[in-house]
Amino acid sequence: MGDRYSFSLTTFSPSGKLVQIEYALAAVNKGVTSVGLKGTNGIVIATERKSHSPLLDDNSIEKVSIICRNIGMVYSGMGPDARILLDKSRKSAQEYKRVYLEEPSVMIMVKEIASIMQEFTQSGGVRPFGVSLLIAGFDDNGPSLYQVDPSGSYFAWKASAIGKNMINAKTFLEKRYSESMELEDAVHTAILTLKEGYEGTMVESGIEIGIAYLENTTTKEGDKIQQGRFKKLSEP
Repeated sequence: MGDRYSFSLTTFSPSGKLVQIEYALAAVNKGVTSVGLKGTNGIVIATERKSHSPLLDDNSIEKVSIICRNIGMVYSGMGPDARILLDKSRKSAQEYKRVYLEEPSVMIMVKEIASIMQEFTQSGGVRPFGVSLLIAGFDDNGPSLYQVDPSGSYFAWKASAIGKNMINAKTFLEKRYSESMELEDAVHTAILTLKEGYEGTMVESGIEIGIAYLENTTTKEGDKIQQGRFKKLSEP
């Protein structure tokens, strides 16, 4: 009986489930582990970056991405699906900036991405995105960390993990995370969390890290202000 509903995205099963969304979550759980932590003065997101072949150029693998100046994301699951969401979110961020002459808030971008993902759970001829996202940013409300799942649901987190080692990573975070930790401590804790389930020896090229923080900058008029910024730690 269950099989007749497992191939339909727009039909609920008798138990009240959309089975294709559960399959999408299964794809997420097969992806590499990604973690995010909120510090008092910033956010860190980190993930494993593993090459499937020694012949592959590691620089071509990117899992931590910049959406706009103050917001970035990391994914677990299907890379091509994440790329589509990244392109759509970047376009949305540029449209917002063109209209309002400022960067979007983290909540606005999260709602936009979640709406796109939710739309793909109730339309014919499509499938859910096989990816979960951790979105980190710094805006007027301070640092924010959100998780967005294939169903289009989203929640704010102090610390979270997605991917194949999610359960162990969250257990580790529950023991090590503190709301009073600063960004530098959060980066260290994120690395330790990934190391818990890392297969083999962890090296610098085997992980990707991005941080959102408050940066001192100067406007075109010469005024000194503070603005949120997201960057990958490999960048200057």
